[in-house]
Amino acid sequence: MVRGRTVKVLATRQSGSDTKRDPTELIAEEPLTIHRDGEIVATTMRTPGHDFELAVGFLHSEGALDGTNLVTVRYCGTGSAVETEFNVVTVDTTGGGPDIAARLQTVSSSCGLCGSEAIGDLRARLGLLPSGPSWHADVLAQLGEAVRAQQPLFDATGSVHAAAAFDTAGNLMVVREDIGRHNAVDKVAGTLRLEGSLPATNLGLFISGRASFEMVQKAWASGFSILVSVSGPSALAVSAANSSGLTLVGFARGDSMTWY
Repeated sequence: MVRGRTVKVLATRQSGSDTKRDPTELIAEEPLTIHRDGEIVATTMRTPGHDFELAVGFLHSEGALDGTNLVTVRYCGTGSAVETEFNVVTVDTTGGGPDIAARLQTVSSSCGLCGSEAIGDLRARLGLLPSGPSWHADVLAQLGEAVRAQQPLFDATGSVHAAAAFDTAGNLMVVREDIGRHNAVDKVAGTLRLEGSLPATNLGLFISGRASFEMVQKAWASGFSILVSVSGPSALAVSAANSSGLTLVGFARGDSMTWY
């Protein structure tokens, strides 16, 4: 089910000495509580839509699905989805997945999982990424414009992030938008997991925001061989990418980019 992702409000626009009051669209932001096998794992602020993919992608990135298989993904799971306003998703598995500490505080759409795991812990859990394909600058140079053309929510509101999975020819396999950078990536990862396309060894991940440690963590967990960002990386993100075998590209704007 895809719910309304924008809402209209009255706003006063000012340009110089001219003012105009008219309706404007804003991006929706609501909490999503994620359950695994009946247990609360986390609550994140997100843009409604692709909620099942978001829940699966989040659990996958956290390692909560390691050693188990998906059975069902549904709204609520303990009652009426309408009563919970479609803001609770339950992921049922075959069991046997690792224990994870519940995030009882809301995961911020700006901070996400920053600093929740050390690079050494990730290396122990995820291992080194296998050698991926070669990536060419002329292909990466086209990604920003291609993703931008598939951002209807940004067109309407100007206030969302995008993430996309792409192949070596620059074809976009999945594009997702969300108010949270990490949510957009989780929606991409969740889509690929549900399609049986993870690990994404022969695919790259494009993000419209900065390349933080968290973004590298999620790319690493999904098996992408390259992470491309329109903004710059943090020092910890570069260290994590080097430890994982992930190619990291920042400041990718047209034919200008920086390889780390």
